[in-house]
Amino acid sequence: MLNFKTVNSLTLIVLISLIVAYFLIGISFWWFLLLGFFWFILTALGSGLIGWNYHLVALNSNPSIVKNQVAITFDDGPNPEFTPKVLELLKKHQAKASFFCIGKQIEAYPDVFKNIINEGHTVGNHTYSHDHLFGFFSTEKIISELKQTNKIVFEQSSLKLNLYRPAFGVTNPRIKKALKATQLQAIGWNKRSLDTTNLSKETILNRASKSLKKGDVILLHDASEKTLWVLEQLLLILQKQNLQAVTVDSLFNIEPYA
Repeated sequence: MLNFKTVNSLTLIVLISLIVAYFLIGISFWWFLLLGFFWFILTALGSGLIGWNYHLVALNSNPSIVKNQVAITFDDGPNPEFTPKVLELLKKHQAKASFFCIGKQIEAYPDVFKNIINEGHTVGNHTYSHDHLFGFFSTEKIISELKQTNKIVFEQSSLKLNLYRPAFGVTNPRIKKALKATQLQAIGWNKRSLDTTNLSKETILNRASKSLKKGDVILLHDASEKTLWVLEQLLLILQKQNLQAVTVDSLFNIEPYA
């Protein structure tokens, strides 16, 4: 798969070739615009599709795993209404999951956050603000957000986080630098349910469960009744397929906390 460094190197080589051709044979300036267009499209897609590992290496699935295990992950919590219901469903089906929490949500609902940990699930960093413009933040501001959430988590649980879920799945060179500075490992997914959209619950369940196999990482959000329905049906499907829902650190055999 192409990455940012490779694409930039190839673009530079082609650009130099175009410059030479421009002065030697007078090629049209449109070739330069076409090159810029392709560079922009590739970089935009690579920045928004975490599965490409375009800017940084995220753990998106583990196809080499031996055990029949998958990881269910939840973003954007803790939510005072829905997270407790998610925890009840997971407990009922003897499943474990990973919750990538927003710092300001932890501040607002510390008891819900502590219940996630007490139930044996893994927690990770999902920025402090989850701002829609997070992908445009400076490196310094990204580092500040990640450290702020880490600090809140440590104050509430004495845990030092190792794992980070990119907000909206967006990555870029500044986020890469921030993760290096904070020593956080990016966790992606290969099954995006789109449970925060207007899609029907049946369509969302199909997206999350279609061609399900061991090593998959499923993205959900503990933020709606629709997701609760999807989660329960998904857990039943996993049971029928003899697949066990585990935390992402178990799936990848990594340490979730320092």
